[in-house]
Amino acid sequence: MDIKLAVLIDGDNIPSAYVKEMMEEIAKYGNPTIKRIYGDWTKPDLSKWKVVLLENAITPIQQYGYTKGKNATDSAMIIDAMDILYSQKVDGFCLVSSDSDFTRLATRLREAGMQVFGIGEKKTPNPFIVACDKFIYIEILKNQAEEDESESVDEKPSSKDNIDKITAKEIKFISHTISDLADDDGWAFLGDVGSLLQKKQPNFDSRNYGFQKLMPLIKSIPNFEIERREDSKGRSKLIYVRIKEKSMKRGK
Repeated sequence: MDIKLAVLIDGDNIPSAYVKEMMEEIAKYGNPTIKRIYGDWTKPDLSKWKVVLLENAITPIQQYGYTKGKNATDSAMIIDAMDILYSQKVDGFCLVSSDSDFTRLATRLREAGMQVFGIGEKKTPNPFIVACDKFIYIEILKNQAEEDESESVDEKPSSKDNIDKITAKEIKFISHTISDLADDDGWAFLGDVGSLLQKKQPNFDSRNYGFQKLMPLIKSIPNFEIERREDSKGRSKLIYVRIKEKSMKRGK
């Protein structure tokens, strides 16, 4: 059963170009029963939002900027979020912004037992990212939209500028996570590895590196090996992963 989500969008801080892809992404994690976007709709720079709001049934909330240099949108979003929290109508929140001002809000919502998903650009400050259960970069959604247009289904990393390269830092991070979960033979269930990677680093996503799933990402790194096993009922394959260096040392 899908969890009910409140989707709150900072209209002053998020581009409107990929709203369709963003809403499709949110639907993977729950049912967005509340969808609101905040901004001063008298400003011409928010005019691009008007069409996509109707297409995606997102309710615009007018918030005037009473004082120059102050962001009234943030305050309105935070107040609404707390009202929704206390109404007990949802199980989680999706905060769409690249603004670190929502860090405390995300932390407070999680303290109340809510699941919190964040969506923002890669420029989003780390404190807001780590305050969420999961954080998705808009650049990922941009890549997916472009791939859909070109009808490309290639699992290999793209050469686009906003695809991150897998470095020694990422390999070490994955290795430590596998070690945390490994059995006596060094094997760890890939599903558990993916969950722990996200808990440790909410913005970790295989799509950041050009892969739709974690398994192709792991397979692309020579440090790891993968094994498929049948479950106890023989109905499906379970995927396990371990660090090659350890397995080679054990074999010596």
